[in-house]
Amino acid sequence: MKKLLKYLTKGYMKETVLAPLFKCIEAVFELFVPLVVAQIIDVGIKNGDKGYVLCMCLVLVGLGLAGLAFSITAQFFAAKAATGFSKTVGNALFRHIQTFSYTDLDELGTSTLMTRMTSDLNQVQTGVNMTLRLLLRSPFIVFGAMIMAFTIDLNAALVFAAAIPVLSIVVFGIMLAGMPLFGKVRACLDKLLGRTRENLSGARVVRAFCIEDKETAKFRDENDKLTAAQLTAGRISALMNPLTFALINLALIVLIYTGAVRVDEGILTQGQVVALYNYMSQILVELIKLASLIITITKAAACGKRIQSVLDSGEGMTGGAESEGFTGYKYSVEFRNVSLRYKNAGENSLTGISFTAKKGSVIGIIGGTGSGKTSLVNMIPRFYDPTDGDIYINGINAKDYKLDALRGKIGVVPQKAVLFKGTIRENMRWRDENASDEEIMRALDTAQAKDIIEMREKGLSCTVEQNGTNFSGGQRQRLTIARALVGSPEILILDDSASALDFATDAALRKALRTLKNTTVFIVSQRTSSIMHADKIIVLDDGEVVGVGTHAELLGNCPVYKEIYDSQFRKEGGETA
Repeated sequence: MKKLLKYLTKGYMKETVLAPLFKCIEAVFELFVPLVVAQIIDVGIKNGDKGYVLCMCLVLVGLGLAGLAFSITAQFFAAKAATGFSKTVGNALFRHIQTFSYTDLDELGTSTLMTRMTSDLNQVQTGVNMTLRLLLRSPFIVFGAMIMAFTIDLNAALVFAAAIPVLSIVVFGIMLAGMPLFGKVRACLDKLLGRTRENLSGARVVRAFCIEDKETAKFRDENDKLTAAQLTAGRISALMNPLTFALINLALIVLIYTGAVRVDEGILTQGQVVALYNYMSQILVELIKLASLIITITKAAACGKRIQSVLDSGEGMTGGAESEGFTGYKYSVEFRNVSLRYKNAGENSLTGISFTAKKGSVIGIIGGTGSGKTSLVNMIPRFYDPTDGDIYINGINAKDYKLDALRGKIGVVPQKAVLFKGTIRENMRWRDENASDEEIMRALDTAQAKDIIEMREKGLSCTVEQNGTNFSGGQRQRLTIARALVGSPEILILDDSASALDFATDAALRKALRTLKNTTVFIVSQRTSSIMHADKIIVLDDGEVVGVGTHAELLGNCPVYKEIYDSQFRKEGGETA
């Protein structure tokens, strides 16, 4: 949590100082109220001086109005600082997440990051707001009231001196006991949100297998764990108010008794006893506020640690200084003895991968499920870095490129076709925000998606719903291919991105892609028909290259490729499929 405070002190130092300052000034006015009330009793009421009572009442009104003005000003600065802090931390957190490699994202998980960005951040914002308003004010009132009590009567004030340390021990003891418990609550919430997200996204699968009751039981189990953690933390924090009330009321009893005795002895006046009682009441109110504040701070601190853990985690990706490769270099992509092992994995996913891809060529990648096809192409734009070996883009090691420069050369179409809420035009401009409608239409034509635009009245201004739910699977795939083509990437990666297309559309797409003379195309597919006309085909089996060549060459010398081809040839009915 301490590390997050730099976001508060850097941009909102003025508000951070002024909010508690104005709150303390407001507290000064409040501390004078019991003294004025004492004067009303001891002078005005005792002497029957109505003018004096009226005058003192006007003083009370003035103190109240001044306190209100300072309080409103303090709350304005506190709110401004808290919301600004939340915005700054949120931006920093989101920016940091954008630097994560796929390994970092795999390790942390989507539900965890969503909780950090929303619930945890809101809790920290509330904690900062309350802290600026009350963290100094409440102790200021407590110790100020004790000092004012000493100015009235030393013996009576000793009650304050005895009560305050005991109350402090109770408050801070409960805070220290509650902080780890609230951290456990947030961890349980993470798991519950992960379970919820998984079931909502996979609702159709759950229903297809009729396991609603089983998944409901799992959810109930996670929910019960969260409830148990919340109850444990709640029981500890619930001790705060009754213990502080009991101690304060006990102190009040002692104070009233002491005051009564000293009034009888003529040492104190009735007004002074009332003032002492009011000061003790102020302490009670402020300690209740402080108790609530401590609970809020405890929750905020736990959430702040979780946010900081994300900011501290993630090795991220660091790029070099290169922006361009060697002009006229023969190969667009080179793999030199590349191996890849995922974090915490027991063995390599890819081992000893070596091949070259000439500029403007079409490279097909095929293999069985789990053979490492996606892992291979994900290393080209550095979504993952190789464990061993090197990858060269235009003769320069991929790690020596600036990340933006490297990925600016590459258009990627992942297995899952993802469109974002907005319009088709907005989705098409992700690679090049200045792309003209003519460029977009050319990309759509190459991706065999032009008919999607033509059949809609608004054309490129047609609305895309979240996740592209208003388009079919095949339409989404074609639109994502077109999005990658906008801006004419030097390298185009199609990761099994035509699986939802019919054979005729797939064939037309492959034919159109071959017209991209300056673009090196990588096609990952399960279909031999999709890659059989490629300039070079790479066959993977269990993370190793078992064949490299053209379709005809591999049929003669690669048993794995021939087996795949034969099984699909019988299924599809021939090469013309």
